[in-house]
Amino acid sequence: MTDVNGAPADVLHTLFHSDQGGHEQVVLCQDRASGLKAVIAIHSTALGPALGGTRFYPYANEAEAVADALNLARGMSYKNAMAGLDHGGGKAVIIGDPEQIKSEELLLAYGRFVASLGGRYVTACDVGTYVADMDVVARECRWTTGRSPENGGAGDSSVLTSFGVYQGMRAAAQHSWGDPTLRDRTVGIAGVGKVGHHLVEHLLAEGAHVVVTDVRKDVVRGITERHPSVVAVADTDALIRVENLDIYAPCALGGALNDDTVPVLTAKVVCGAANNQLAHPGVEKDLADRGILYAPDYVVNAGGVIQVADELHGFDFDRCKAKASKIYDTTLAIFARAKEDGIPPAAAADRIAEQRMAEARTRR
Repeated sequence: MTDVNGAPADVLHTLFHSDQGGHEQVVLCQDRASGLKAVIAIHSTALGPALGGTRFYPYANEAEAVADALNLARGMSYKNAMAGLDHGGGKAVIIGDPEQIKSEELLLAYGRFVASLGGRYVTACDVGTYVADMDVVARECRWTTGRSPENGGAGDSSVLTSFGVYQGMRAAAQHSWGDPTLRDRTVGIAGVGKVGHHLVEHLLAEGAHVVVTDVRKDVVRGITERHPSVVAVADTDALIRVENLDIYAPCALGGALNDDTVPVLTAKVVCGAANNQLAHPGVEKDLADRGILYAPDYVVNAGGVIQVADELHGFDFDRCKAKASKIYDTTLAIFARAKEDGIPPAAAADRIAEQRMAEARTRR
């Protein structure tokens, strides 16, 4: 079904009519010479310029890409609000396989589109884009973060993203077991890429038992060779069924918590770096009904956005790490609010974020 302009009606319904919509602006970008097809979604600028990364991914179709951009942009509004940043939420997606079509020409064209928004959207890295890519984008757009130190940036944001997730795990341990230590806890990590492999290091340093899986077997092999104590399992389906699993950390793509995975999950806590872990509304209640504590993804994975936001003001790693360490306190406050209001932690986090955005609008 399409609208009068031929656009997928379900996407337009999401944008203008659903509770998941409410976006301020959506920009469709095309540069035929380079092959660029991109979507830039700005959900909110109530707290300041929208900030969010650029995802480069081979979507099945354009409608899927637009829907992903809308969902991710909305998530960034809540993430930035909960991280205490003076930024709203935005996200961009570039359609295509980065291994096949990514080029300097394409990235420069993308940079020009971001620049045309005049600072309403600030971009950074995400799935499929890296520091070197942001260096190229920045040649056409000064509203670019996640650049290399050689080009005035902060470098890889996955370092502080993993640190923030680790702080979220500590808060979940404190809430669940009365002690923030993760020593002797068994943690299963699905996805050991840019963020996941740093998380492995944090956990091993504290004496946790770590189980991992990843679709890239060479990445898993590299981790188990460096850390023989790490156990690898075949896939995520096997990981979520590991006996005596204390914490499950989804660190790959979204939708990890769904109608198939939640009923068989053995962990008592879910705390991971992946965005949009809840496949649909209602999954957070399913987790609560099973007695599984969920640390909202956009709260615990905010270390990276804290880093790239700081880059706009002259990056200082120690200052950023201090801000990211507060994810521990923020996560504990969410658990307390959830208990007080009798709602799942995801709903409690949403309420707190929405309150901050509403207060910002009234001050305008």
